[in-house]
Amino acid sequence: MGRRVKSAKTKGEAKLPTTRKSPKNEGSRVRDLEKRLAESSKREAEALGKLQTRNRELVEAQEQQTATSEILRVISSSPTDVQPVFDTIAHNARRLCEAGSAQVVTYDGESMRLQSLDHISPEHADALRSLFPMVPHMGSAAGRAILTRVPVHILDLAKDPDYSVRSVVAAGLSTVLAVPMLRDGSPIGTINVHVYGTPRAFSDKQTALLQTFADQAVIAIENVRLFTELQEKNRALTQAHAQVSESLDQQTATAEILRVISSSPTDIQPVLDTVAESAGRLCEASDTQVYRLDGDELRLVAHYGAIPTGPVGEFTVPVIPGVVSGRTGAGTADRPRRRFADGGE
Repeated sequence: MGRRVKSAKTKGEAKLPTTRKSPKNEGSRVRDLEKRLAESSKREAEALGKLQTRNRELVEAQEQQTATSEILRVISSSPTDVQPVFDTIAHNARRLCEAGSAQVVTYDGESMRLQSLDHISPEHADALRSLFPMVPHMGSAAGRAILTRVPVHILDLAKDPDYSVRSVVAAGLSTVLAVPMLRDGSPIGTINVHVYGTPRAFSDKQTALLQTFADQAVIAIENVRLFTELQEKNRALTQAHAQVSESLDQQTATAEILRVISSSPTDIQPVLDTVAESAGRLCEASDTQVYRLDGDELRLVAHYGAIPTGPVGEFTVPVIPGVVSGRTGAGTADRPRRRFADGGE
């Protein structure tokens, strides 16, 4: 048998060479990682921004709801006085609109009147109060809102060609937002918020908030008006009822006296007693006395009440001015004498 030939081993066959990463590939991976990290950070920042915005909106909504609830509470607790409502609206309008000050103005169809001011310096308050009462005109923010029936936003009063109330500009007022209060489309006032110093615009949300407050102010004014009218009607009804009751009582008393007269044709004493009792009751008197003129004296003929007197039919008082009954009797006794003196009967 022949010998097998051993295969020759290739040098280096036992271990394969290790592949090395190039610096170029390493840099690409780092840049890709940095890009992903930046994108992730951007997404987190956007998510955080949205969350903060959402939280801020929730806080604003809660503050607005709280303010609205407070105004409604004041409306319900002040059915006859709208001033606390005006003060509460001015305070919340100024605070939630981040304004320098706020005011509430009412309009009666002829003139505007300042009703409430919130968070305002004495010099600014004096400058505003001196303008009222004021007839609405386009030269003022409140007047412009009354005449146009829409919100008026003047960003820079100093640059507005139609704004003519220069005293408030001189006092530092720079921006104003005036929202009209409308009842069935007719203006009855405005709510104004102000900025002092550097002009700053109010947002659409703040304008909408003032419109909500304006609606609530209209409700308060209408409630007071209706409540006042209801009170006046109730007073009129009560007075009418009292007059009817009084008239009925008088008619009943008259009918009672007539009944006694008809039932006592020969005896006047029951009639006199009934007259005394009816007079005391209808006049809400504690005591009633009936006297008849007897010569120069007044004789007690009927008595109803608790004040002690002399016996009926026997007690007399002189007909002299010093006694109340006597003074009346004296006037009665004098009249026939004057008639005879004048040539009468």
